Amino acid sequence: MNTTPPPAARVLIIEDETTLAGMIAAYLSRAGYESSVVHTGPDGVRAARDLAPDVVILDLGLPGLDGIEVCRQIRTFTDCYVIVVTARKDEIDTLIGLSVGADDYVTKPFSVRELVARVQAVLRRPRTGSATDSATDSATARSEPTRVFGDLRVDPEGQRVHLGDVEVALTPTERDLLMALARRPSMAFSRRQLIDDIWGPDWVGDEHLVDVHVAHLRRKLGDDPDTGRYITTVRGVGYRMGQG
Repeated sequence: MNTTPPPAARVLIIEDETTLAGMIAAYLSRAGYESSVVHTGPDGVRAARDLAPDVVILDLGLPGLDGIEVCRQIRTFTDCYVIVVTARKDEIDTLIGLSVGADDYVTKPFSVRELVARVQAVLRRPRTGSATDSATDSATARSEPTRVFGDLRVDPEGQRVHLGDVEVALTPTERDLLMALARRPSMAFSRRQLIDDIWGPDWVGDEHLVDVHVAHLRRKLGDDPDTGRYITTVRGVGYRMGQG
C-alpha cells in the first residue's frame, strides 16, 4: 500500500506589500501549504506560468501590471483558483476583477486567518488533476452520470462541459456552479445555498458574487438571461437549471 502523502498544494502570492506578503506566506506554510511570493505584476505572470500553482492570491494594486491584467493573462494558460485581494472599496473594481476570471475576493484590511480559510475552502473542491483531490471526491464524481440539457452536456466525472461538439472553457468556479445546478436540475437555488455549496458555509461577503459568475456562465454558453435556456432566473429566489 502506498503511504506517500500527497504533495502540498502550491500557493502563489502576488502582493507588493512585502510585510503583508511575508505574513500570508508564513500562515500558509504553518497550514501545510507550499508558498511563493512575488511583488510585481510581470513577475506574477511569469511565476504563475513557471510554478503552476493551485491557488493564486492576487493583489489588484500591483506595480508594472495591475492585478486585473495579471488575472486576464493568467487565465490564458491556467485554471488555478484566483483569490483577489483589494484595498479598493468600489464594488465595480471587484466585479471587474471577477469578470476576468477571479474565483473569490477579500477586501483590505482582512484577517490573514480568514484568507487562509478561503484558500482551504477552494482547495476542498474536487478538481481533475489537482494535488488536493481526495479518493472520496473522485469516487463521488465517478458515480454521477453525465447530464444533458439540449445541446449542453455536463460531465462530473471528467469535470468537463460541452456545448454541442465544442468543449466550453470555464474557470473552476464557473464549472462548480454549473455542476451544482445540474446536479439538482429541478431545484431553485438561492444565492446563499449556492454560496454554501461552492464557497462553503463559512464564506462571508456579498452574495451577489453568484450573479457575477452566473453572468459569465451565460455569456460562455451563449445563453440569453431573458429566456434562460441553460440557467433560469427564479424571481425572488435565485437560479435553476434550464431545460436546454
